[in-house]
Amino acid sequence: MSWWGKIVGGTVGLMLGGPIGALIGAAFGHSYDKKKVHGAGQIPGDRERVQTAFFVATFSVMGYVSKADGRVTREEIDQAETVMAEMSLDANQRALARKLFRQGREPGFDVDAILKQFRYECHRRSTLIRLFLEIQIESAFADGRIHDMERSVLQKIASSLGFSPGELGRLVDMILNMRGGYSRDHAGFSGKPKTDPYTVLGVTRDTPLYEIKKSYRRLMSQHHPDKLISKGLPEEMVRIANRKTHEIRMAWKAIQAQH
Repeated sequence: MSWWGKIVGGTVGLMLGGPIGALIGAAFGHSYDKKKVHGAGQIPGDRERVQTAFFVATFSVMGYVSKADGRVTREEIDQAETVMAEMSLDANQRALARKLFRQGREPGFDVDAILKQFRYECHRRSTLIRLFLEIQIESAFADGRIHDMERSVLQKIASSLGFSPGELGRLVDMILNMRGGYSRDHAGFSGKPKTDPYTVLGVTRDTPLYEIKKSYRRLMSQHHPDKLISKGLPEEMVRIANRKTHEIRMAWKAIQAQH
């Protein structure tokens, strides 16, 4: 049975438990033990557990990020809907995603507990955790910039997932350049519009071409859809991974054209 089948069948709470299981339970009007992190005989890293945790954490934390500056804008709601559309979710899956998004906006939402369990369930799958963080960065950027409070929330999320401030900064630069957005400046994540293929690949114009190629190959490996799915990415999210590999490939081609 797939991760979605277990949600529909009502067994996911027993499979996961913990705050993530409790979120699903609340969405379906059931009660699950928030203290229970995993069921008997279950271990973190199980494919269906990871898929469920990724889906639940993605949309609930997106809701949390959208409320970071004190209000939820139409653009932030549209961004969540865009992710749902990109995933080709059916009506029932969209309904759950929307409920999770709303739960993340609630005052009592325990983001620390959700992130702690999400990281536990992913069991050292760093590429999967990185993609999750990239999705949250895109959510914060929904209105065209990342505000100070959103920046603080992203730093909190990144730290909980084991990313340093420098790693977060590089991911922000990569995402904003992929989106043709804003580069970081000394005041934070804002500035003049900029699309730079070198920044997308995490290099500079002075970086030797062979080093740029190594960075390109590393990023392609980190975002390869088949690799991410094998690590537990819900198959519904394959189009997100495909989009990212396309953007990385286009950046590499743009750099090649300059040499």
